Amino acid sequence: MKLRNVGILTGGGDCPGLNAVIRAVTRAAIIEHGAKVIGIEGGFEGLIFRRTQELTVRSTRDILSLGGTILGTTNKGNPFEWREQNEDGSVTVHDLSFRAVETFRELQLDCLFVVGGEGTLEIGYKLQQKGIPVIGIPKTIDNDLDKTDYTFGFQTAVQVACDALDRLATTGRSHHRVMILEVMGRTAGWIALESGLAGGAHIILIPEIPYDIESVVNKISLRTTGGSPYSIIVVAEGAKAIGGDVIVQEAATNRLQGVPQLGGIGYHLANQIKNHIDLEVRCTVLGHIQRGGTPTAFDRVLGTRLGSHAVQAAAEGRFGTMVSLRTPDIVLVPLKELAGVVRHVPLDSQLIKCAESIGINMGREPENCR
Repeated sequence: MKLRNVGILTGGGDCPGLNAVIRAVTRAAIIEHGAKVIGIEGGFEGLIFRRTQELTVRSTRDILSLGGTILGTTNKGNPFEWREQNEDGSVTVHDLSFRAVETFRELQLDCLFVVGGEGTLEIGYKLQQKGIPVIGIPKTIDNDLDKTDYTFGFQTAVQVACDALDRLATTGRSHHRVMILEVMGRTAGWIALESGLAGGAHIILIPEIPYDIESVVNKISLRTTGGSPYSIIVVAEGAKAIGGDVIVQEAATNRLQGVPQLGGIGYHLANQIKNHIDLEVRCTVLGHIQRGGTPTAFDRVLGTRLGSHAVQAAAEGRFGTMVSLRTPDIVLVPLKELAGVVRHVPLDSQLIKCAESIGINMGREPENCR
């Protein structure tokens, strides 16, 4: 089909590589198809309230290496569940999806490129069902989106965490301390697992495996008695002890996006360890440092490939799909097969087996290394 006007928005949390996607979509749409590209500002909020900007080859020429997104984003703008906080602190939910559809039609768009994770793509799929031609582009630093080998942003987040572990290891070794690094990962532990492997962690705790504090302490004790009186622990924010709950920040109550804000498991774990062993324990929360800054070459290339292929898919009229990395190729998968689906680390994952085979404690038995 002939592409005349296309729109693109970025939803959910920001991550490195978003601007690479925006640049690729803009350049491919203009250079190959002569189309006009409209950037929707602030995620789906921009679609509801018609906040837009035209994107050109010139306006996107220097954004490849930039972190974040030049269009802005939000995780509070679900048009199907628009949450408005009242004066008394209560929250009222509205369905404003009709406004999103109206804006799409008023802009005379042929396609909407929706860049985001499982929540954003679920909204995109619902808009597809309401008549908006949608192409999804997978983005999340958590790498927890189904039907794709990797999402852009993940490798950068892992590299940032790995760099932090390298630094924590030197000070931990110098002071004979237990050093804890808390990383992102609400329900999936991909960042913790891969950064822990790359950064030489001795203990990795992920949401998929509730941890046994005795197993963790035993690992630390074995290292101490074996002549290594320091330990490096990576813990995902969504990790929890056996029989325990995830740690939720108090500020999470009545959040407009309706999703509790996690955080604090690192300090909770530190206190647990202190109660069992006489060692100094320090915790570092990496937080949004994982999201910001310059994307790695891998994420720049992946974002560029996904953006270019998304435009090709739109030109072929293959809407209701998501561009996906099936190494080494970019393919299309139906949105209905992945919208709202979270990809967890399988308990039989080769990554977990690899970690335990080289003596990394995953918060459970086997306990087999010092």
